[in-house]
Amino acid sequence: MPVTELPRKPSRLPKNPRAMVREAHASPKGLQTKAAIVDAALGLATQIGLEGLSIGALAEVMHMSKSGVFAHFGSREELQISVVREYHVRFEDEVFYPALREPRGLPRLRALFANWMRRTSAEIDSGCLYIGGAVEFDDRPGPVRDELASSVKTWLAAMYRAVVQAREQGHLRADADAQQMAFEIHGLILALHYEARFLKTPGSIARANTGFDHILARYGSDAAAQPSRLNHPTPGNKE
Repeated sequence: MPVTELPRKPSRLPKNPRAMVREAHASPKGLQTKAAIVDAALGLATQIGLEGLSIGALAEVMHMSKSGVFAHFGSREELQISVVREYHVRFEDEVFYPALREPRGLPRLRALFANWMRRTSAEIDSGCLYIGGAVEFDDRPGPVRDELASSVKTWLAAMYRAVVQAREQGHLRADADAQQMAFEIHGLILALHYEARFLKTPGSIARANTGFDHILARYGSDAAAQPSRLNHPTPGNKE
């Protein structure tokens, strides 16, 4: 697939007009309070899921009245969307942007995977909002599902671009199927989360890292055949 056919980054879904009005009229203190509420809501969502979030539960955690929390969001759905957006911002800050410091090609692709693995390893106990949200909203059309899907597609498009760039740099075979390779890398993360979090399978992190090396060896040129073990995350090694 030529570079001209790279998928575009999905546009962020527009905010609710009422939410935009509230933010436009909010004081700095009000914006700070809203940020604190979203932070607390994100912590709750990783434990009980997006569906478990409620204005009442959040008011209790924040030691605020329900009306006080409601004033910042207006609805439970708007709260859920704000949480998804905040999760995506943090995901990009931890996984995507640090990898851009690496040269295009295999160095950047390896950095993206290493950062993604590091975050996934840290979320084995708390849970991944993208994966958990997909289970909750896969068959429930609506703004929350749309926001989740948009965030995930944005990240997967970035991973796909990194694969294409690695092929252009000669680090992958000229006939390497970039879409298939990106699909398989994504599959490793999903398998790791399922094996480590749900099945508690020992050695899951090491197997995911080995799987990535096998993908590079299968699609790569000679430069990609060297194991990338030095770039693999090791903290905690919850295996």
